[in-house]
Amino acid sequence: MYPQPRHQLLNLQPPPLKGIVTRLSSRQGFQLQMQPDGTIDGTKDEDSTYAVFNLIPVGLRVVAIQGVQTKLYLAMNNEGFLYTSEHFTPECKFKESVFENYYVTYSSMLYRQQASGRAWYLGLNKEGGIMKGNHVKKNKAAAHFIPKPLKGERKYNLTNTTDESHSHLCLARHILKSADSL
Repeated sequence: MYPQPRHQLLNLQPPPLKGIVTRLSSRQGFQLQMQPDGTIDGTKDEDSTYAVFNLIPVGLRVVAIQGVQTKLYLAMNNEGFLYTSEHFTPECKFKESVFENYYVTYSSMLYRQQASGRAWYLGLNKEGGIMKGNHVKKNKAAAHFIPKPLKGERKYNLTNTTDESHSHLCLARHILKSADSL
């Protein structure tokens, strides 16, 4: 039998790890927001307190998206609908992918098209409405976001995570900037 970690022996929660406080600006011109009632949509108000999220790395290029004001997690169900959850579940995991145009897509780690294997993406339509994940394609503007980290703010919310996802995003941006200067 392997020795148990100290926090388990003492019935303590493991220490929470860092997330990045950011706004997610869509290519459609909206800020993603999570309202107190759990509604997810886009807003043109760049100062909305409900448009601030905690991007929490939970694996390599995998993040959880948590509303800073609401403390709710963004999740996608098996029909492609986005919803909010009070607790972190596997449906709250999104793969973070960076395109050469610096836009980022977030796709469900659990669900994809059964026949083609195409991923289901987080997306906002031209009116700022949330789209069903299986209707969003990665090359379309609806799926493209730019994370805008808020300076000097870090949150500590999720346990058992790694900081690899954020470092991957920074590395990808550095590589793309270097390639552009060639």
